[in-house]
Amino acid sequence: MRQTLPIDTVLQQIVESLQKLPNLVLEAPPGAGKTTRVPRALLALEGEVLVLEPRRLAARMAARRVAEELGERVGETVGYQVRFEEISGPKTRLRFLTEGVLTRRLLKDRELRGVGTVILDEFHERHLDGDLALALLRRLQKQKRPDLRIVVMSATLDAAPIAEALKAPIIRSEGKMYPLDIHYRPGSVEAALEWMKADGDVLVFLPGAREIRDTMRETEGILRKRGMIGLPLYGDLSPEEQDRAVMPAFQSKVIFSTNVAESSLTIEGVRAVIDAGTARVAMDDPWTGLPSLKVTKISQASAIQRAGRAARTAPGQVIRLYSLDDFHRRPAQDQPEILRRELSQMLLALQSMKIDPEALDWIDTPASNALDSARNLLGMLKADEKLIRYPVHPRLARLIEDAGREGARQAAHLLRDERINKLSSAKGSVDAPLALLRAFPDRVAKRLRDDEFLLATGGSAKGREIHADWIVVLDIENRFIRNWSGIEPDWLLDEFPDRITEREILDWNRQAERVDAVRRLEFERLAIIEERSAPQDASGLLTEKALEAGIEKFTDVEELTQIRARAEFAGEPITDEELKTAFQQYCFGARGFQEISGFSAAILRPQIDQKSPRTLRLPSGRNAKITYISGQPPFVASRMQDFFGMRETPRINGQTLVVHLLAPSQRPVQITQDLAGFWERHYPSIRKELMRKYPRHKWPEDPFSIVSESAKPDADRRHPR
Repeated sequence: MRQTLPIDTVLQQIVESLQKLPNLVLEAPPGAGKTTRVPRALLALEGEVLVLEPRRLAARMAARRVAEELGERVGETVGYQVRFEEISGPKTRLRFLTEGVLTRRLLKDRELRGVGTVILDEFHERHLDGDLALALLRRLQKQKRPDLRIVVMSATLDAAPIAEALKAPIIRSEGKMYPLDIHYRPGSVEAALEWMKADGDVLVFLPGAREIRDTMRETEGILRKRGMIGLPLYGDLSPEEQDRAVMPAFQSKVIFSTNVAESSLTIEGVRAVIDAGTARVAMDDPWTGLPSLKVTKISQASAIQRAGRAARTAPGQVIRLYSLDDFHRRPAQDQPEILRRELSQMLLALQSMKIDPEALDWIDTPASNALDSARNLLGMLKADEKLIRYPVHPRLARLIEDAGREGARQAAHLLRDERINKLSSAKGSVDAPLALLRAFPDRVAKRLRDDEFLLATGGSAKGREIHADWIVVLDIENRFIRNWSGIEPDWLLDEFPDRITEREILDWNRQAERVDAVRRLEFERLAIIEERSAPQDASGLLTEKALEAGIEKFTDVEELTQIRARAEFAGEPITDEELKTAFQQYCFGARGFQEISGFSAAILRPQIDQKSPRTLRLPSGRNAKITYISGQPPFVASRMQDFFGMRETPRINGQTLVVHLLAPSQRPVQITQDLAGFWERHYPSIRKELMRKYPRHKWPEDPFSIVSESAKPDADRRHPR
């Protein structure tokens, strides 16, 4: 006799609703029975029933369960189709499919002839294929198949937005959940198994196959002690191995599973769940652009789903290997894949159907920049309808199409992706490097020096023991190249002529300190051919590089400082911009640093000598240098004898100079702006000291009565009277 499930109470309501309206949203908690009972009930309506499942395991288990309830084998009324596997027959009316399979069916049959109802199960997971399937079904329903029925089912999804988009009613089913004890015990699976007391089977959630293998090895002793067996459960296992994990056994078991068991059918006998709180989530590798799995924390919704596995058929318990505070910090739901994934595979499918992605009614609209990036990649891959035949990313499809069996084998080894081997044909070239270039044209790199490579997309990376100067980077981590394939630069000219550009640029030759005119033939940012010559006008770049080095490198620093100070004193200051312009004019016609030494800022103020002369003629006949300092009065310095006969302090442009009176030793005796006052008040006492220290020099009592020694002939100075 068939077991009664909570969903049974609303099955008639579901059928009657779909007889009136084509769309429906069903909200039912885990364990309600929606995956098996709803599709079977809809066989009462006209047409084939398709059920989209997020995982292969769920599709196979659901098909088997429904077939058993009908007293049949899978392949009769009920069948399933997942990638690389299909079991169905001429009488099959109910098919469980993985989400991506529907897209491929729509490529062959645009109207889904014979299909009456499509059910999207566990839609809360919001996989990219699920969102695409719903958008395509809505388009088909509006344009050609108003009779097509669409049912969206979920356990944790907020149903209101979906129902509003589909203009559909919401039917809710109560679940049958037994009491559940939740414990937060950060630590290991082994410690949790030691601590817990559970009757029945235990379901352990871990992020991936590697962690499952490691944990099974670590817990082998405690399982043996408790008389339990450990069984793995993950997507890459064979159907037989998966069945062994989920089917009833003669002894208690611990099922070590990835999130494939999170939202599939009830696994009979599970009374306890140990949740590591992590999962390997599909991401797109930033270097290869291929889907990869990254370990991340699960959302609260996923944690609730996992916990519910322990209380579907009897009271249960869950041990979360993280803290309550950690749980509350997690996001309520996972971000939809369509908002975070690379979209080229989806876009290729739409292009094959001649559908504009921006014209579809999405639940969450993909970002325009993500679509632009996908279009650009498909253009580089020369993607056409041939590639859509392969149920893989367009890069791999391009590789499989071009490489042939032997080339695919080599490429699969480099990429560590066995799907390539499974899908490769005997056709193609057995040339893996060229095929890899066609599949990863945006991952080309060129050696800069030693172990450093410049990437076509910009930036650089390092790679040891790479013997080729041109490569395709297949895997990179922390700027270190892990996998690569050597290529010839001529291949770029042959394969991607539309990506080749010819440019003439000015380039700074750092070693020679000069500007070169460079003619380049480039692929993206990489120069395939480069020729250097003398430029017609290098002044702009030469000036820029010279200013970076500092104008001081090309001029007399003291002279430059003086000229700017003299200009400021004259009331005509030289701005930095004026100086830069004058320097650029000076650089005109030059190519390198060697040609621009000797720059003088005096060219900016040729009339400056009138207001700020460089020298002052003293009574001795000597021309003394005038020193200008920004923000201070200028000064003149010379021996005291040179000033004998000068009664008043000299002035320039209305400004009194500062006079530095020096002893014969060239050391200052007095610094003053009042020369007359010095002669009158200070000279008499200073004269006595100078006469004592320098007796061979004349120190007249009256500095205005004689001509300074410096004005006499040399012979007179050598033989003073």
